[in-house]
Amino acid sequence: MALPSQLAQAGPAEKSWPKFRYCLNTSTINGSEVPVREQIQIASKAGYDAIELWLRDVTQFVEQGGKVAELAKEIADLGLGLDSAIAFGSWLVDDEQKRKQGLEQCRRDMEIVRDLGGHRIAAPPVGATGEPKIDLDVVAQRYVRLIEIGAECDVAPQVELWGFSSNMAKLQEVLYVAAAANHPNACLLLDVYHMYKGGSDFTNIGFVPGTKLHCLHMNDYPATPALADIKDADRVYPGDGVAPIAEILHALVANGFHGTLSLELFNREYWKLPALEVAKTGLEKMKRVSLPA
Repeated sequence: MALPSQLAQAGPAEKSWPKFRYCLNTSTINGSEVPVREQIQIASKAGYDAIELWLRDVTQFVEQGGKVAELAKEIADLGLGLDSAIAFGSWLVDDEQKRKQGLEQCRRDMEIVRDLGGHRIAAPPVGATGEPKIDLDVVAQRYVRLIEIGAECDVAPQVELWGFSSNMAKLQEVLYVAAAANHPNACLLLDVYHMYKGGSDFTNIGFVPGTKLHCLHMNDYPATPALADIKDADRVYPGDGVAPIAEILHALVANGFHGTLSLELFNREYWKLPALEVAKTGLEKMKRVSLPA
């Protein structure tokens, strides 16, 4: 889907283009099958600035006798940042008891992120991906509670758009929630594929406040399957699909975005390849599409 020509041509001059941080979301290398310490080492060997861990892998490491402090030291020693993290506490679910339990899980997750040296975590609409549709002001109230818990842990939850969800699937919805939260720590986590899957044609990407977007999930999508049938597993390397990535980045940069680009893929064909090869290829392609036009 193409942006209007006037937006596509509205990029900043090259001299003002930011130096992005490049991050590896470990789903890209099938993190559920690769031990977390190896994930960290692959990110470093491939040349990334940061890593985006899935906390399920950290939990597995701890259950097998490892220490969070060991991972934190390894991340720091390799010169990486933990620029974001993935977890699935049900902070938005309607059921009050389940939401209470979900917020307790979110607190534990954010404490782990803090102990790993990170300061941000994804906050997707877990527990509310089906009907009923939740009023956006109610979503904002629940997001505020999540932010307050995060402030106690020195970790900011990034309200995340999930394109397949009944709730928080559209860019205008997450923009409204972040604004309605009326909290200085409110921020967004966007994803090229998810914005497309949620039905965005990217004409409203210029409304995103770049200073409230710290991390952008980078990926691309092919022309087929059709929108109704496309799945996470269909994601491809940035630049290998039809997403208007250059235009998206120019619009975000024009609004002040200068943060982290995190490669997040779930492509089963890539998972068949050596993880380091996938990580290196992904970084090369991500850098190529994020240079100023």
